[in-house]
Amino acid sequence: MEAMPKQSLPQEEIERIATYIIETRLAPAIEEFVRKNETRIRELSIIERVIRVEEELKALREIESARFDATEKRLEALQREMNARFEATEKRFEAMDKRFEAMDKRFEAMDKRFEALQREMAARFEATEKRFEAIDKRFEAMDKRFESLQREMDRRFEALQREIAARFEAVDKKFSILQWSIGIGFSVLTILLTLFRFIPK
Repeated sequence: MEAMPKQSLPQEEIERIATYIIETRLAPAIEEFVRKNETRIRELSIIERVIRVEEELKALREIESARFDATEKRLEALQREMNARFEATEKRFEAMDKRFEAMDKRFEAMDKRFEALQREMAARFEATEKRFEAIDKRFEAMDKRFESLQREMDRRFEALQREIAARFEAVDKKFSILQWSIGIGFSVLTILLTLFRFIPK
């Protein structure tokens, strides 16, 4: 069997054939390969991002759940503390109510004592007025015989009236001062009660 004679192609022909094969076959195949791999890379990147977002959302849910639990515990503790404070304040108000009741009773007793004192003073003044009326009648009967004595007695009587008027004024002043003191005391107690209601404990 005879060997086939070797045919040599020129270099330009080889380069032309290689360029043709690269342009028609190899370049489109490479482009298709790169295009498919870019799509896969993008899909993988998107999947990876979705996984990261899900993990971050899961971690965020856990953090928010822990925060809500802590907030709920704080609110429960605050509610217990507020209930304890309200109970203590209620007890203090009850004690203050009892004290005011006792003070009301004392003021009622004082009012009764003042009323009795006023009645006693009125009775004494009425008796004094009656005695002065009797003395006036006696002076009228003895007017002609005892003019000088009458003038002296009139002078003494006027002095006694001034003294009685002064005593009346003193009693009225004391009574007015006492009334003002009672009014101021009630006002101070009312202000203190109002302040105790708003002072935080």
